Amino acid sequence: MKKIFTLIFTAVVTVGFAQEGYWQQQLKYDMQVTLNDKTRSLTGKQTIQYKNNSPETLQFIWFHLWPNAYKNDSTALLKQIRNDLSRSEKLGAITYGSIDGLNFKVDGKAAKTEPHPNPEYIDIIKVLLPTPLKPGATATLTTDFRVKLPSYFSRSGFTDGEFMICQWYPKPAVFDKNGWHEFPYLDMGEFYSEYADYNVKITLPSDYVVGATGVLQDKEELARYKSIGSMNAIGRNAPPKLYKPAKAGSKTLAYTAENVPDFAWFAEKGLIIQYDTIQLKDKTVDAFTYYHNQPGTLWNNSIDYVKDAVHHYSRWIGAYQYPTVQAFEGPKNNSSGGMEYPMITLITCPDATREYLDGVIAHEVGHNWFMSMLGSNERAHTWQDEGLNTYYQFRYEAEKYHYNSVARESIPEEIKKLPVDQFQERIYFALSQIPMQTVIEQPAADFKTSEDYGLVSYIKTAIWMYLLERQYSQAQVDKAFQDYFNTWSNKHPQPEDMKASFEKSLGTTLDRFFALLKKPGSLLQQ
Repeated sequence: MKKIFTLIFTAVVTVGFAQEGYWQQQLKYDMQVTLNDKTRSLTGKQTIQYKNNSPETLQFIWFHLWPNAYKNDSTALLKQIRNDLSRSEKLGAITYGSIDGLNFKVDGKAAKTEPHPNPEYIDIIKVLLPTPLKPGATATLTTDFRVKLPSYFSRSGFTDGEFMICQWYPKPAVFDKNGWHEFPYLDMGEFYSEYADYNVKITLPSDYVVGATGVLQDKEELARYKSIGSMNAIGRNAPPKLYKPAKAGSKTLAYTAENVPDFAWFAEKGLIIQYDTIQLKDKTVDAFTYYHNQPGTLWNNSIDYVKDAVHHYSRWIGAYQYPTVQAFEGPKNNSSGGMEYPMITLITCPDATREYLDGVIAHEVGHNWFMSMLGSNERAHTWQDEGLNTYYQFRYEAEKYHYNSVARESIPEEIKKLPVDQFQERIYFALSQIPMQTVIEQPAADFKTSEDYGLVSYIKTAIWMYLLERQYSQAQVDKAFQDYFNTWSNKHPQPEDMKASFEKSLGTTLDRFFALLKKPGSLLQQ
């Protein structure tokens, strides 16, 4: 069996590795937003401090207006969904969404805007700067905005009294060494965002429970969440303690988040809260889960799953950097396990078994490493996010349960009794038999179907990483990831940066290994 997984690498000492000339833009958001749960809409305003750390003078800034992706059937998002049978089936009598009420000003001066030349990209706009923004200079951009929320069929929206507020505000596109990345919102294909500090005030009816990126600044509200959540975590088999607002009417919750690539929030009434702390080597992290009040729910143990995921990923890759971590139960969605954001994830999988739910929560929490703390370009190199994360998710499941969330229905009992390393070997051999002709390294938008996207970006990449583990050992792969994390956390690593970092750590060239990213079909030697 081991021979099947053998790769022959040329052992040559790698050349020096450095980040000479690296730069990235620096942003700070101040936002106020109000949810009207009757009209299912948002009204808000924002101020962005945009520092140009690039060597170029900027004449304009591309902005994502993500809610406009939901505006009509002519957008890139809706066309992609309707052209993919596996995704179009989830579209019924949908409610469209949009963003308007924009009035951009730059340093107090009204700014003109231009649409994107591609008519499908109505969720992208060019803001022309009245005064060119020179290297090292900072501009202050302001705008009001109104958002009509769509029904929930992709990531953002509403359903049955629950609000998923994601990709909801005007957001500058990334400008890096490769230029502007002003791509449209897609369902099959995620994001690439500038790091920023956020100060966000959310006003909504007071009886909603809210989970959001960042740390809640209202001490009384935070204490209420922690008190109720602690009781529910300790007495999880007893009738739950439910959240009750301090007063009727509305409330305004303030959140702060530092050096993160996005901000999302979720709200629903009547949720159960669980709370505990995670003790890491040098810090204590607050952990919360929010879930539906249903008899027999597997979410009773959700706080343990969040804590275990943070402990495992911190040990394998690098310490969790944020002050809080949260998981929020969303609407059930058989085509998606969840969607990740910094410090919080929305979990939408059916809770069929505790092993499956635990694995999904671990995967989505794991995106705090592969998406947030390591801010790769998910749209151009989806494997660098989803695939690397799936490799560690599979290890998590194997260590805890002798389980694999992909092969869960077909694992013979004799395989489950094997030692973990042999179990993993047999699972990866089985997964490698799934036909996956498409190459790993390609933009998300180039995958023909969502099935192909999922198999290749997630599973084939995990197999690719397992080949490296079989060649060098699990400990050496972890050391390579730790070096990569220490070098590139809170930056935008490209595939060539990962390759150079791994080569330095392993002391060898990885040309043949990384060439497998462009290999059609099976990665195993025939």
